[in-house]
Amino acid sequence: MPTAEDILNREIARVNLHLPVVRPTLRQLLDVEEPKVRLRDGSYHYFRRSELEYLRSLLDDGEEDKLRVPIVLEISTIYRGYFRVRGRIEVKVIDKVLGTYNVLDEKSEELYPRYLLPKIRKTLPTTTTYAFIAE
Repeated sequence: MPTAEDILNREIARVNLHLPVVRPTLRQLLDVEEPKVRLRDGSYHYFRRSELEYLRSLLDDGEEDKLRVPIVLEISTIYRGYFRVRGRIEVKVIDKVLGTYNVLDEKSEELYPRYLLPKIRKTLPTTTTYAFIAE
C-alpha cells in the first residue's frame, strides 16, 4: 500500500510534466532556427527569439554557454511565500530583471518573495517556468 509520501511524490511528478526533458544553453537556442525544447509529457515548448535576445543582452560575453533555459522558478513546500532560483547565471538574470543585481554579491542560489513572480513572468514568459518541489 502506498504511503502518503509516495502519493505526494507521484502527484508532484504529474504536476511537473510541463518541465523540459533537457534544458539547453542560451547559445544552443540562439543557434537554431526554431528554438524549442521537448517537455516531459512529450509536447514541445517554443521560445520567443526576442526574449532569447533580451536574455543575451543581460549577460557578459561567454555566459550564453552557461545559462540554461528555461530558468526554473522553484515553488517549494518549505519556503512558503518564497520561490527559489538556482545557478549563478540564472540568479544574475533574475536579479537584473528585478533591478537588484549587485556585481559584488553574486550568488549561486537565491530566495525571492512570491509577489515578484508576476513581474518575472511578464518579462520572461517563454524563458522561465515553474517547478513544484516537495522537500
